[in-house]
Amino acid sequence: MIRDEDRQALREELEILRKDGARRQELSLHACKRLFFDFGIRPSMATVRDLTQTGSASDIPKDIELFWQRIRAASKVRVGTGAIPAVLEERAGELLGALYEEAQTLARQTLEAERKEIESGRHDAEQALRDAETRHLAADEMLQRSEARTEAAWARVRELENQLATASAHGALHQDSLQATVRRLEAENESLQKRIETEQTTNAGLRDRIDGLHEEMRKSTEHYAQQIKDALAEAERRVKPMLVELDSLRTMSSTWQSAQREASKKEFEFIQQLATAKARADRLDAVLRERSDEADVLTREITKLRSQQGVDGSVANVLCALAQSGRLGDEELAQLGTLVDAHVSLPAHCPNCENGEPELAQVDGRFELSCPECEYTSGLGASRLEAVARFAGGKKDARNVAR
Repeated sequence: MIRDEDRQALREELEILRKDGARRQELSLHACKRLFFDFGIRPSMATVRDLTQTGSASDIPKDIELFWQRIRAASKVRVGTGAIPAVLEERAGELLGALYEEAQTLARQTLEAERKEIESGRHDAEQALRDAETRHLAADEMLQRSEARTEAAWARVRELENQLATASAHGALHQDSLQATVRRLEAENESLQKRIETEQTTNAGLRDRIDGLHEEMRKSTEHYAQQIKDALAEAERRVKPMLVELDSLRTMSSTWQSAQREASKKEFEFIQQLATAKARADRLDAVLRERSDEADVLTREITKLRSQQGVDGSVANVLCALAQSGRLGDEELAQLGTLVDAHVSLPAHCPNCENGEPELAQVDGRFELSCPECEYTSGLGASRLEAVARFAGGKKDARNVAR
């Protein structure tokens, strides 16, 4: 039994001989010689065919028979002439007869084994032929289907070429319309930029004026508070001696009637002065409350202006409308940033499902608008304006692509 590594080495050796120009018979004889002398294996048609990978079922047995002829020719020994005893000749004849019978038996066995191998190989070849015919029929059927699909594909290609020509004509018209729209938007953008610069200048003046009013209001509040405090202190300072004097006059009224009338008169004057002081204090308190209300109004206005970051409401509304209609690109939205976020209002309904109410979330300084019903989202944006624009424009783009 030959090992796998020896079989592989012998195949490589035969492959080298084939590349050097050796023919089938030379390869078969070399394989028989190596099997018989080096591995002690009797050469058979299947073994030789497996090693050489060439030759038919009729050629390889001829090559093996030629190998045995060469072996027999090389093993013959010529016996010189001479007298051989009769007994020895008889014994030699018997030995040669036995050898001949044994050789015939061994040859029949070898022939039967090789016949079985050939029959098995023939059955395998017939089965392989039937399988090949089946595959050939399947391949023909697949080829016919492929040709039908190819014809359909060519028809589709011609149809697509016609559609492409039509689409190219429409694309040229749309390109001209798009260029006109771009020029118009650029003009509008330039005018809006000028208006924004004008509004920013106006807002800067308003901020300076508001700061001045705020400072004046603070000073006025401090001044009125100090006046109220001084008035109350003056009233208290003047009322206390009057009360003391009033007590003393009441004590002396039982003795002197004239002094009592004078004391009553002074008491009336003192009470009138006290009422006057109280009325003044009430007026000052009303003025203080009025100034405080004005301060609250101005404070709210300052907060509102600071939250709006100096952008006029009409300009902010125009920018919001342009962004929601998809007429502002990502670069322009990035330039605006959060400048008009105070004026951005959230859409009432989701453009995808038209039922959900969108919710705005802020994550790490970025904004995302999403629908809780259909989970449609705008993605993270740098500002509320960008989130709303993507939320409203993303569905429109998806619809345009679908059309």
